[in-house]
Amino acid sequence: MVKSLKISNFIVYQAIKMYMNISDSLDQYADICRDAIKKSSAKLNKSFENLLVEILLLYMIIPRKINFTQMERYGSHCEQTYRRNFNRKKSECINWLSFNLSLAKRSLDMDGLLAVAIDPCYISKAGRKTAHIGTFWSGCAGSMKHGLEIMGLGLVDVMANTCMMLRAHQTPGMSELKQRNKTLVQHYIGVIKRYSKELVKVTDIVVADAYFSTSTFVDGIAEFGFHLVSRFRDNADLRYLYTGPRTGRRGRPKLIDGKIDYGNLDHSRMEKLHIEGLEGKAYTLLAYSKAMKRKVRLVIWIMPNNKHKLFFSTKLTMTGEEVLRTYRSRFQIEFCYRDAKQFAGLTHCQARHARQLDFSYNASFSALNVAKVMMRENGLPYSMASFKSLMFNSYYTKRIFDVSRIRPNQTLISKIVKELFGWQRKAA
Repeated sequence: MVKSLKISNFIVYQAIKMYMNISDSLDQYADICRDAIKKSSAKLNKSFENLLVEILLLYMIIPRKINFTQMERYGSHCEQTYRRNFNRKKSECINWLSFNLSLAKRSLDMDGLLAVAIDPCYISKAGRKTAHIGTFWSGCAGSMKHGLEIMGLGLVDVMANTCMMLRAHQTPGMSELKQRNKTLVQHYIGVIKRYSKELVKVTDIVVADAYFSTSTFVDGIAEFGFHLVSRFRDNADLRYLYTGPRTGRRGRPKLIDGKIDYGNLDHSRMEKLHIEGLEGKAYTLLAYSKAMKRKVRLVIWIMPNNKHKLFFSTKLTMTGEEVLRTYRSRFQIEFCYRDAKQFAGLTHCQARHARQLDFSYNASFSALNVAKVMMRENGLPYSMASFKSLMFNSYYTKRIFDVSRIRPNQTLISKIVKELFGWQRKAA
């Protein structure tokens, strides 16, 4: 009898507690969105601002496929309203980069070591009439596939090893690039250029994988004030810098002094790094890259199996540890892609128009960022699965109460809870 009473009291209490927290969860998410809109200096009309907040909330509420049909089912507008607003002109829409930067300031250490992580992401898409459709490299498949590609820009907090997505920019197909007389690398440089004024105010470091470690890309982003942290091929032609006395002879001073032999390193020319948790040995030095025709801060990591990896930064003032940590933190952008695909409908958009696709990709990342901020500020462990379950359950429970037109008397509820616990103590 006592046991059953305890169980029933617990269930009632949890149900009441859940209801009292329902509005808090949904309202808090919406408040974070509105605050980010305000701090991004976006001049949006009130109706679109409210709709935008609703859309971002729907990305965290809708289970499974997140598309226009589902938005009509779970939201307060018809399918065409969502389609029309996804197709807004740039001047009438939110500045996604500014919006997400304002969220990043609430979640990351903006005074610490930051880097802009860039990485292309393949998105499967059938058909022929979708904007910028083409053949792109799929890392998961390990081959070229028909579909779409976005270039993602994320802001990485190196020491905290976390990332907030800032912007997604769609990549044209190869046929389109040929018509524009551009290479893929030149397009990626153009993406950095498009957002460089806002990004360079935050950090001058760009981190990317080995695909971008070319002189074309390095020189291209250097024009906008950025340095690159990346990785060389294992057999890259790198040279020691000459540190001996000057001869006094006419002509260009001697710059390089022998090729680096990775099997027989000259330890007198480099500094050993002591990084906690790093297996093997790591050394750093200033070296000359023959391919890039410039000096770099080089890190040589000798793994326990005696194989090596080469990391570098074109910003010579960086320490070896900073270079290595920055490159390793780059992988955090992959987790952003994973969570956006699994929980925020990154690959679900039904649209074909370029503006609608752009809105969808960036709304997906922005909804994810709002969730990260909310979890962090409430001291919740990071789990998108748990957070989305919370938001879905909160929404559905609230909807039941709203449709039933029930407005519980919280004063009376509190009194009942106290009485229930009083009965429990008496029974015990």
